[in-house]
Amino acid sequence: MGTVLISKKTAANLFKESNTLLEELRSKGVKPGLAVILVGNNPASELYIKKKKIACDELSITFELLRFDEKVSQEKILQTIDKLNNKETINAILVQLPLPKNFDTPKILNTISPLKDVDGFTAFNLGLLNYEKEEIVSCTAQGIVRLLESTGTVIEGSNACIVNHSIVVGRPLSQLLLNRGATVTICHSKTTDLAMHTKNADILITAVGKPKLINGTMVKSGAIVIDAGIAKENGKTVGDVDFESVKDIASYITPVPGGIGPMTIACLVFNVAKLAMLHNSA
Repeated sequence: MGTVLISKKTAANLFKESNTLLEELRSKGVKPGLAVILVGNNPASELYIKKKKIACDELSITFELLRFDEKVSQEKILQTIDKLNNKETINAILVQLPLPKNFDTPKILNTISPLKDVDGFTAFNLGLLNYEKEEIVSCTAQGIVRLLESTGTVIEGSNACIVNHSIVVGRPLSQLLLNRGATVTICHSKTTDLAMHTKNADILITAVGKPKLINGTMVKSGAIVIDAGIAKENGKTVGDVDFESVKDIASYITPVPGGIGPMTIACLVFNVAKLAMLHNSA
């Protein structure tokens, strides 16, 4: 059986790294602030926000939640972001996704100042990745790479397959891996033969939210399998990977839950700390 890659220790180390930055800020009388915008009452979003608040409370980061009914106008959200961009006590802004379908998500995300874009979703911060400048990077993508690196895996020269092409995971993650010398394949819903690509991967990462999308016949022997998918099956939280059929084939495999989730939260507070340092560096 491959090693089950539980992220608790790696996430804890990143919390310590963040706290070191925050202690420096506290010594200057600065208390960083994160503002989260939530539209509607998506149960998954509520759970994610609860975990983010707990992490912020642990590190004494001010957590400001702005709730809006799903009928709120897009203009109201844009105005709210504009105010937060100019609010000195807020160093980081997060718009909880997904937004209602009638919203122009790219427009809303790009209204956030790149200097407060804690998720790294603005065109500016995504663009920096193409120049190998990893300033503020998607929390999930960053968490996946940090967890990979914690195993001592040599990313350079490896074949990596990502089953996701969103700006949340697939696109920033592909660039992070390219920056480290991997050969990257991105798969998505229009990919005609998924197994052909996944079976060639030394590093296989999936984040679709479709239970048992990846099974043992689709995985190369000795591959590292990172499951960032989240779904509910028979009342249980599961990922994209059929864990039982893959665990004896992979060299490392992440569980769901307990794999990428803690890394995403740890990277969020790290990004808040980085942005706060940036705002108070003068």
